[in-house]
Amino acid sequence: MSSQSPQAVTRGFVILAAAMWLLACAAAARQPAGGTVRGRVVDPSGALVGGVSVAVVGAGGAERKIETNQEGAFVINGLAAGTYSVRAAAQGFAPYEKTGVEVSAGKTTSLEIALAVTVAGEVTVGSEPPLSADPESNASATVLREPDIKALPSDPAELAAALQALAGPAAGPSGGEIFIDGFSGGKLPPRDTIREIRINQNPFSSEYDRLGLGRIEILTRPGTDEWNGEAGGEFEDESLNSRNPFAANRPPFQLRNLSVDLSGPLVKKRASFFVDFERENIDNNALVNALVLDPNLNVTPLRRAVLAPSKNIEFSPRVDVRLSGNQTLVGRYFFARSGTENAGLGGFDLPSRAFAARDDEHTLRLTETAVISSAIVNEARFQYIRRRAAQEGSDDAPTIRVLEAFTSGGANVGLASADEDRFELHDNASFARGKHSLKAGGRLRHYRISDSSPNNFAGTFTFTSLDQYRETILNTPGAFPAQFSIAGGEPRAAVGQTDVGLFVQDDWRVKPQLTLSAGLRYESQTNISDRANFAPRVSFAYAPGAGGGDKPKTVFRGGFGVFYERFGESLTLQASRFDGTRQRQFVVTDPAILDAVAFTRDGGVSNVPTVESLEAFAQPQTTRVVAPDLRSPYTTQTTVSVERQLPLKTTLSVTYVNARTRRMLRSRNVNAPLGGVRPVAGAGNIFQYESTGRFDQSQLLFNARSNFSERGSIFANYAFGRARSDSDGAGTFPANSYDLGGEYGRAALDIRHRFVIGGSYAAPLGLRLSPFITFRSGVPFNITTGADANGDTLFTERPAFATSLSEPGIIVTRFGAFDPTPEVGDVLVPRNYGRGPEFFVVNLRAAKEFGFGGGGKKSSATPGQSGGGGGQRGGDTDDEESPYKLEFSVQVRNLFNHPNGGTPVGNLRSLFFGDPVSLGGGFGFGGGGGQAAGNRRIRFEVQFSF
Repeated sequence: MSSQSPQAVTRGFVILAAAMWLLACAAAARQPAGGTVRGRVVDPSGALVGGVSVAVVGAGGAERKIETNQEGAFVINGLAAGTYSVRAAAQGFAPYEKTGVEVSAGKTTSLEIALAVTVAGEVTVGSEPPLSADPESNASATVLREPDIKALPSDPAELAAALQALAGPAAGPSGGEIFIDGFSGGKLPPRDTIREIRINQNPFSSEYDRLGLGRIEILTRPGTDEWNGEAGGEFEDESLNSRNPFAANRPPFQLRNLSVDLSGPLVKKRASFFVDFERENIDNNALVNALVLDPNLNVTPLRRAVLAPSKNIEFSPRVDVRLSGNQTLVGRYFFARSGTENAGLGGFDLPSRAFAARDDEHTLRLTETAVISSAIVNEARFQYIRRRAAQEGSDDAPTIRVLEAFTSGGANVGLASADEDRFELHDNASFARGKHSLKAGGRLRHYRISDSSPNNFAGTFTFTSLDQYRETILNTPGAFPAQFSIAGGEPRAAVGQTDVGLFVQDDWRVKPQLTLSAGLRYESQTNISDRANFAPRVSFAYAPGAGGGDKPKTVFRGGFGVFYERFGESLTLQASRFDGTRQRQFVVTDPAILDAVAFTRDGGVSNVPTVESLEAFAQPQTTRVVAPDLRSPYTTQTTVSVERQLPLKTTLSVTYVNARTRRMLRSRNVNAPLGGVRPVAGAGNIFQYESTGRFDQSQLLFNARSNFSERGSIFANYAFGRARSDSDGAGTFPANSYDLGGEYGRAALDIRHRFVIGGSYAAPLGLRLSPFITFRSGVPFNITTGADANGDTLFTERPAFATSLSEPGIIVTRFGAFDPTPEVGDVLVPRNYGRGPEFFVVNLRAAKEFGFGGGGKKSSATPGQSGGGGGQRGGDTDDEESPYKLEFSVQVRNLFNHPNGGTPVGNLRSLFFGDPVSLGGGFGFGGGGGQAAGNRRIRFEVQFSF
């Protein structure tokens, strides 16, 4: 496995970045003489507002438009001398317009645009940005602000699942990526610290490495020039929740959350701060749903809830400093600590498998924005993440695993720890030259991971069925485990990885009706030998009728781009750990060894083989390697779309997406027995990461948003898709390591229908109602025989379709009739042939706000409308502004108590075959805390603010 040193990559990054910077400066220096309008946009509290559409309109109706960056800055240059109108529009704010702005040749006019939020109970036409040909203004994007963000879950895992549901089915096998204040890889911030969320915006920008469809950008709240604060609490208890359908009773559960945040000035008009603190205690539970043997060795269902309490603390201060009139600096520190008892339980894992887990994370982010000249704005960002995690299991007994029935014995994690350090550096320059808006820059990332993992040092016995386990306990001749695996040696392994990405982007406004965009991105990384990763991106936007002061009713868009994926550092770490020297790993199927192990009725095991004894018996090892010809996977994405402004303040977009991924990652046993003989004599399994897979996907996406009345708004996304592949990721093994031809079939992402609808409505009595409805069709799952027929120590074999129901051993299911012992020439079941249950859930948030301590000030308080239509905050609609507010709200998850099962068991030998054993997550994509807490859950929130 070849690699390139981090120093070499860093030198290359600096050289290329310097060259691109010089080109940018040279281009800016050659720009035609003209005037410049620059400035920044703030909200009523003085906080900078990014993502605002700013337009400069001349006397003849000619218009130049740009969007403010994350720090609210904008620059429009190359303007002919004259008098202009400056307009600004952002969702949730009243439209802004300043007339009579004088622009002189060779001079700069500076503005500070102060936006006012919309008045409570109203939705103004200007709050819905009109269609335009700007790349950042695609109508398929969704922008969320308060109160839509407040309607999202506060639990980080559930928040991520909700955002994924909103983002829809991202093109490509790995989905989109979440960026926090422009950085990747960070933990989601507390919900109440988020200022804005942008989803699926400008999908072909070369600034980003990952696919644009599915990209989620989170911007956190800045400091303010006025004192503001909030204190709130959340409470949830099992007495208000409905029973989990997979639980025999309603298990104990309680959530208690306290949050406080404060913002204000440090130096008036120059420096401000924002600080947030959250503490959450959850008396959670893990739901075990398994089949076990009772003392008489009869099959008995085991459904048991085990208390798994956790504590989480988060602390996050931020400081915004205006270093000068042209330079700002933002610094943010984030600390999170979580601890969980009885972790690792649930599903088939029995209580003896529990272990304790603790995680600490420190994140430092610095962002410096400088207006270097009338043509250039530069943004430099730095992030450092320090993570420390530990796990400790109290039982070092070997693990007993009966496939898709139960897993017992010890936790088998030992005393594990992981030390992770991540560095990320960005430098981007934006500049204008006539009708061209250019951006160039790069990103450098470096990871260091030191991981100590004595996992499976006690060993694991695997049985293919409860019958096999029972016969082994009874010492029936010829009955023994299907296999035994064990690891030993040095538990600690380390890896370092550096990757670099450089880009240039040009948005050329050919005319008010037409914008052409072209970009190029270059990427490289260490630990693999692939270097020439060039990713071109092109797109267009055509808006008939735009210009001359007219707003277009229709916009046509299209684009094509290449997107590369990184080979993860965790995969390199696995190959380094299990290299046959650092850690030794054995997978044993020899009957002479397995038959000597004794099992008792109470789950005890004696005469367990050790690593030393297996070495003495010259048992071949199992190793992990990276294919020497492995290359970075890449996806080509093509989209065409049409956006249309409809009556009732409604916007509709229809988008067709085609994505093709090549060099997709998979795993393969390259030393599996072939005709009973291994190709590499004397060696055991060689599990190899390789880039030989493919993925093909087509989607038709519908996105609508509407401010249908003065009291409410709505947004909706629907996707019809089809996805096929021969791998679902780096951990996917084929059924036959020497025949990949039968692997191409349904991808795990082949979900035909997805539908999300949400919005906000100001109901009578001052209530604000925010529904969130999710539907998707079933998720594919793989059907396997549950046996290792080819001796590769994997249980990935698939059955054949039965040709006759009278043949012995045929298994008839609602998915069809299958032959679990196929012969040569039989037609095997395609990969991911099964399809799980549909998912449908209605979530609802109801809020009521009370204001008090009025001082006669006219109200302007109604933050936020969503990019999907959003809406104003409900509650007190008095004309007098109240300095103090108290909001009570209730969130109901799964309002109609609809049972939504997870992915079914695909092992034909399991008594659970075809059935799910747990819930499918709160939003249909898995994840979320407290899934065992109940099917319908009710959470109360109270928040005081000033």
